[in-house]
Amino acid sequence: MRVRLKADGRLVEILSDGRERAIAAGVTAAEGESQADYARRVRAATQLTQAEFAASIGVPIETVRNWEQGKRSPRGPARALLKLIERAPDLVFATLGPAHSAV
Repeated sequence: MRVRLKADGRLVEILSDGRERAIAAGVTAAEGESQADYARRVRAATQLTQAEFAASIGVPIETVRNWEQGKRSPRGPARALLKLIERAPDLVFATLGPAHSAV
């Protein structure tokens, strides 16, 4: 499956004929929810600590802390990864492999 993050934050699947199909409808920060709250909510749903979550997705723990404290916002691939984790965490962690598996 080929996936693309559109500029407006939507995730779409790229079909074999080049057309796009939305795959993450409704998987965005809730109205009034900050990016920090969104990142925290996605991580909390996995029941992982910040350290475990960071290791699972292959980023430094400081990155996760900065997202959750609102010092930085996940962008591009990181935002797409959070959306995928929110939608299908088991699939994401299985795809990342044993080195990145959720505990």
